[in-house]
Amino acid sequence: MTDQTLTEPVAPEPAREKKELHLGWALVLISIAQLMVVLDASIANIALPFIGEDLKINDANLTWIVTGYALAFGGLLLLGGRLGDLYGRRRVFMIGLAVFAIASLIGGFAQNEAMLLGSRGLQGLGAALASPAALALITTTFPAGPARNRAFAVYAAMSGAGAAVGLILGGWLTGLDPVIGLEGWRLTFLINVPIGLVAASLAPRFLHESESHPGELDVPGAITGTLGLLGLVYGFSRAGEEAHGWGDTWTIASLVAGVVLLVAFAVIESRVKHPLLPVRVFANRTRATSFLVMMIVPAAMFAMFYFLSLFIQLVVGYSPLHTGFAFLPFSVGIVIGAGVSSNLVNRMDPRFIAGVGTLMAAAALYGFSRLEVPTGTGDLLAVAQGGGDVFLGADVNYWTSIFPFIVLMSVGMGAVFVPLTLTAVHHLRSEDSGIGSGVLNTMQQVGGALGLAILATVSLHFADGTKTDLARDLTAQGLPPADAGQLAFIGSFTEGATAAFLVGAILIAIGSAAIWTFLNVKHEELATDGPEGIHVG
Repeated sequence: MTDQTLTEPVAPEPAREKKELHLGWALVLISIAQLMVVLDASIANIALPFIGEDLKINDANLTWIVTGYALAFGGLLLLGGRLGDLYGRRRVFMIGLAVFAIASLIGGFAQNEAMLLGSRGLQGLGAALASPAALALITTTFPAGPARNRAFAVYAAMSGAGAAVGLILGGWLTGLDPVIGLEGWRLTFLINVPIGLVAASLAPRFLHESESHPGELDVPGAITGTLGLLGLVYGFSRAGEEAHGWGDTWTIASLVAGVVLLVAFAVIESRVKHPLLPVRVFANRTRATSFLVMMIVPAAMFAMFYFLSLFIQLVVGYSPLHTGFAFLPFSVGIVIGAGVSSNLVNRMDPRFIAGVGTLMAAAALYGFSRLEVPTGTGDLLAVAQGGGDVFLGADVNYWTSIFPFIVLMSVGMGAVFVPLTLTAVHHLRSEDSGIGSGVLNTMQQVGGALGLAILATVSLHFADGTKTDLARDLTAQGLPPADAGQLAFIGSFTEGATAAFLVGAILIAIGSAAIWTFLNVKHEELATDGPEGIHVG
């Protein structure tokens, strides 16, 4: 044994514990940021009637409180991801959180419609900067293998649980009595301010900065890509609104303009030296499959939240806060599913985990499509003659008819998000990590908007015919037109919602088929770093 061997440094236990603690705090920051960004898409939903009353916003414009955020978020994600690659992901992450916090402050103290809608657009910008940077920071902060898999599991759980948490938190805050003169709905915005600012200020301490490449921003690509995505998200969102639909002139014009701009974007990207979206990101079949499925699955999941939350309130008769808590098992289930899948992905190929997860989710949506509520003319007449509140689903047992499928859906989603997030960004070049994350987030947002628009159209198609027939029959039985219309609406909504659930189940089944057919990466590859073909570690 030589002197050199004797004096060779050995990593002490405290140093390893300190590193693990450092990584733990880094994950906390990234997770808080992602949860804040995702839950803000749903936290204001329950508060909408109160916001409309206080700021005198009509029903048509009230939807823009939700749509405006989704529009800016979805349309700017590609640009946000590329800015992180070019100017430093930690820097862009911090700027995004700061912008989000400031926008939330403006929204919390908004005095009129323009001020609130402007703040929601600014929140979307902050989210588009922070979200892809957060996902890319996981790949650069955590070493490949179990540590990164666990980090992705937490990230996926935050992404999936955010909508459910938003419903619960929104219901609770909205129901509070005024705090220091502030109405409860304002707190749904103001709660983000301290969280965002603290997370941004702590980022330099726990997150490493990535290499920057200033001067390489593809401006023509940024303009056409961003406007193209804005056109698509706006068109899909408008198509899903009952007042407009697919035949609306502005819906068609927006979708056509979005497609034309994205075609121009593709041409530009094939010719510039430093493209906003390098074609090589899609060259790998497994990665392309991951992006496709991560567009299809959220499309069905977001629609599930939309229709089921309305069903539980309008048909079953739950209060807004009670409705929020009805989705609490979803948050728990997706955390469990993500945790289990993060352990399995070390020993099992992602195709099997995500494939089973999609089958579970499809089965859950099929279960929702089988919800049985009395909606015949005779049943509705009995409700009208019974007096009191009009709830057709008063006898629907939450624990047997809804709870099992919420749990099945959530665990399935956890099993899908973790492996597909790993395969979507795995073996990307270091300089492409941000844009890869941006593409993944964009697929989820555009998929959500597209899915909601398609399933809303399906729902309206089945509901409209039923509503007309029911209203006519109830009026013929002697009910006043107003009462007949209200009962017919609730009865027809159930028909439309169950049809939408069935189509959602078919969508996820298509995604499952793509996974089983094309996702062929081995679990051993997920424990390696570096671009495709270069295995390190």
